[in-house]
Amino acid sequence: MDNKKVFVTQPALPDLEDFIPYIEEIWNNKILTNNGPFHQKLEEELAKHLNVPYVSLFANGTLALLTALQVLRITGEVITTPYSFVATSHCLLWNQLTPVFVDIEKEFCNIDAEKIEQAITPKTSAILPVHVYGNPCAVERIQEISDTYGLKTIYDAAHAFGVNYKDTSILNYGDLSILSFHATKVFNTIEGGAIISHDLTTKKRIDYLKNFGFAGETKVVALGINSKMNELQAAYGLLQLKNHDRNIAERKRVADTYQKLLNGITGIRLLTEQVQTVGNYAYFPIFVNGDAYGSTRDDLYEKLKKHNIYGRRYFYPLISEFPMYRGYDSAKSHNLPNATEIAEQVICLPIYPTLEEVEIERICNIIK
Repeated sequence: MDNKKVFVTQPALPDLEDFIPYIEEIWNNKILTNNGPFHQKLEEELAKHLNVPYVSLFANGTLALLTALQVLRITGEVITTPYSFVATSHCLLWNQLTPVFVDIEKEFCNIDAEKIEQAITPKTSAILPVHVYGNPCAVERIQEISDTYGLKTIYDAAHAFGVNYKDTSILNYGDLSILSFHATKVFNTIEGGAIISHDLTTKKRIDYLKNFGFAGETKVVALGINSKMNELQAAYGLLQLKNHDRNIAERKRVADTYQKLLNGITGIRLLTEQVQTVGNYAYFPIFVNGDAYGSTRDDLYEKLKKHNIYGRRYFYPLISEFPMYRGYDSAKSHNLPNATEIAEQVICLPIYPTLEEVEIERICNIIK
């Protein structure tokens, strides 16, 4: 057994010496939170880097999504995917909304846009798709459906930081997009998140809601909560942003090596790159067809663990299989054949900037 442990992701940590001046400035400012200078600077820098109109920072991505549903005053039913992290649907229940699950397409594991219309009812108010693994959804088709039926579209873009589609940020599609800056993401603020909005009026409402609804020292204009990003997180994010392009280049190196070494293995399917898309190499999933490969996904998963390689069955189980969701008619497995199949096949392999070639080769040799 190999002694070195390799996990599915490791954060790209900045040098501690580089972070110390930021900490000293925070202490000198004597502002630790409440829309401080680092918070404002990070919003500005992210908007420029991502080529989006407005960024509103949050303490984490889940609070950002919870707030986005309030911002657009979503009610009733929301069409979404069962193939995501559970926070996507939990935010619906916390807002007393009803999730309606629609199956995914197999190629990129995103919600199947051609199956959305048949799920629309008079109670439907919004669509909540996910750019799974950072691969863009069928955004033009989803926008067409939203326009036809008068629905709002909020994209869970937790995986899609820096992804461009047709020469523009994928975050410019839909009414709002939600980012996660969790430590496992390609860009992180340890914990954190953001809402991307398209006009100043909407940004102001978002910023009211994330700060108890305050609009000034004594005036409260909305039923808000406390979900602000603090100054330490924001400063950490500014430092991370300086190294982001280099980190993405290293992630691409890892992904390209996996593609070269794993391509053509019977029973192992890899994702292809989307046309007209610049990705961020957030994840490297493989899909194991047990009959063709000769052993099941779970057998391979356990075999990798025995060699201290800790991948992740991401996303397994489906959200629709958890107790709080499986009672919905749309959650039945016969309505979600593609998602059910993919969830039984997926393993996300380790991918992070400092993953060495020798470790990538070791992982691939075990799979082979």
